[in-house]
Amino acid sequence: MIEPRDLERLEHQLGRVPYPPLRIVRRCSAGWPVVVEQPPVTPDGTPFPTAFWLCCPGLVRAVSSLEAAGGVRVLEERIATDPLLAAGFDQAMARHRALRPEAGLGIGGVRADRRVKCLHAHVAFGIAVPSYAIGSELLQAAGAVPVPCCMAGEA
Repeated sequence: MIEPRDLERLEHQLGRVPYPPLRIVRRCSAGWPVVVEQPPVTPDGTPFPTAFWLCCPGLVRAVSSLEAAGGVRVLEERIATDPLLAAGFDQAMARHRALRPEAGLGIGGVRADRRVKCLHAHVAFGIAVPSYAIGSELLQAAGAVPVPCCMAGEA
């Protein structure tokens, strides 16, 4: 159940009023949301492209650094050349599509197979579904293992 305090904390973390999540998937050691599960549509009926949303500001910054360094391209190249990695990616995309069959979207809201749109969405999926090796690898590459608490001491 989402408590009013959770929504306040999410607003603080995101810097905007959040779309109400279905649940908090993972919290940090200080109790702040790290990943939330979003409903398939926003309150106004717009499809929400991905099931899990990364909301920890420290992780968002760390993963943003990976993206800025060409992380999306690097991951797509690895998927194209590593059959084992590609199989794990395909399985995760199928699992995500099963969570939102009405939209048929993969992680990050992509429609095309083996396309990476957003590393943040893959990290969020990896935290929500720990068996997703790519999410775990991205967390490690971002220097976020173990997941740090950047909100300790906040209201």
